[in-house]
Amino acid sequence: MTIDHKIIWNEVKDYMFIALGLFLYTIAFTVFLMPYQIVAGGVTGLSAIIYYATGFHLENTYIIINGILLLVALKILGYKFLMKTIFAIFTLYFMLRFAQDIIPKQDNGLPFKLMGEGQDFMSMIIGCVITGIALATVFLHNGSTGGTDIIAASVNKYHNVSLGSVLIAADFCIIGSCMFFPQFGTYLERAHKVMFGFCVMAMENYVLDYVMNARRQSVQFFIFSRKWQEIANAIGTQMNHGVTILDGHGWYTGKQMKVLCILAKKNESVNMFRLIKMIDPNAFVSQSSVIGVYGEGFDEMKVKIKNIEEKKKMKIVFATNNLNKLSEVRKILGNKFEVLSLGEIGCHDDIPEKGQTLKDNALIKAQWVYDKYHVNCFADDTGLEVDALGGAPGVYSARYAGGVGHDSEANMKKLLSELENNDNRKARFRTVIALIIDGKVTTFDGIVNGVITEGKRGGEGFGYDPIFMPEGYNKTFAELGTGIKNNISHRAKAVQKLADYLLKR
Repeated sequence: MTIDHKIIWNEVKDYMFIALGLFLYTIAFTVFLMPYQIVAGGVTGLSAIIYYATGFHLENTYIIINGILLLVALKILGYKFLMKTIFAIFTLYFMLRFAQDIIPKQDNGLPFKLMGEGQDFMSMIIGCVITGIALATVFLHNGSTGGTDIIAASVNKYHNVSLGSVLIAADFCIIGSCMFFPQFGTYLERAHKVMFGFCVMAMENYVLDYVMNARRQSVQFFIFSRKWQEIANAIGTQMNHGVTILDGHGWYTGKQMKVLCILAKKNESVNMFRLIKMIDPNAFVSQSSVIGVYGEGFDEMKVKIKNIEEKKKMKIVFATNNLNKLSEVRKILGNKFEVLSLGEIGCHDDIPEKGQTLKDNALIKAQWVYDKYHVNCFADDTGLEVDALGGAPGVYSARYAGGVGHDSEANMKKLLSELENNDNRKARFRTVIALIIDGKVTTFDGIVNGVITEGKRGGEGFGYDPIFMPEGYNKTFAELGTGIKNNISHRAKAVQKLADYLLKR
């Protein structure tokens, strides 16, 4: 399945699960809440209050209010953001309308009481459990039921007010509005209805949080095995997971052992155990639950970063206009530094690279930028060194095939032709970084060993990535993808040394 097909299939699955969640919500609302005139929050709850008081069908009120909110929000939030919300609003409208048409009625026109007379509280509990599960299903698949969600998102865009605060405030106002409808009886009877509404809100949110947190639950694995390298390679390539390798020391045996540490989603546990058992049935594995995991591949850290912290972020110029290299370095450094390209400081010159070594070229580029623009900067030079070719192409890797510019296809074609019928295909990538801070020069290097493949493999990366297979892996850099490459590559190692140095300053 290609990347485009995966994206389309994921979108289709989102819409299918949103529809399923709305179906459950419709059943809960029309079968368990409406027959007992139990009120709830949100636009659906407001529509129900109006229906109980006036007899005006709730699905009509629901679509009118959401239609007005959509018109206002289209300009504020944009069409793309509201696509699934529009789908959910119209789907829920038709489901509510259809459900009320097919469910048997009481004498007062409300759906019949499935739980029987006097079972208001029990019906409320069942209804809230189902609506909580339904809303969690919708939210977990990037959907929304519209209404107060639209208001909350619009307010959050312009004001530092959390979505939860806006939703709670809106629900309190909607449920509390029952006190102003004389159709609900005396003030005591109205207060009774409001209290039921607050119970609905609390229980629904509890179930919603429980389901969403259970779905997002993560686990931590510690794996002790003599075949740690094979297990790490399999987890990294087959499950696309990062693996941390720790040094362990046995107290009883006195022997050194590598320990693998992995963070994964709970629903990946079975596949993880299966993979480990296939490689080493005698491996010792410890699994434990973790309260939360945040970052790439897991939940987003939903906190505001104060402006003062942003101002402290160090600015540094990377002496390149190569967008591939720039993107790779920015991903490795993360948000600790603001890395600027040459183009972003107004430099579009072609800096000469006339050094005889990678270190010479890195120093030449960094010094050229520092002397002309007086900014802290760093430059790199990377070369592919092939044993059978005496270390070539080395410093000439970028222009190995000759000609003007960096022609990766021509470079790879020439290299593969020179290695044809040669069994010695050992090679290494070497990166040298030269850093200049306030005139002081420091250099860092990174090396990754591997072999040159018989032909091109994979569609990601750049340069020689499709023909270089790093040691310990059975895929090229272009097949492994940027996630794994950025953890093990020559440039990653050199940039990590650079980051460690800068953070200690």
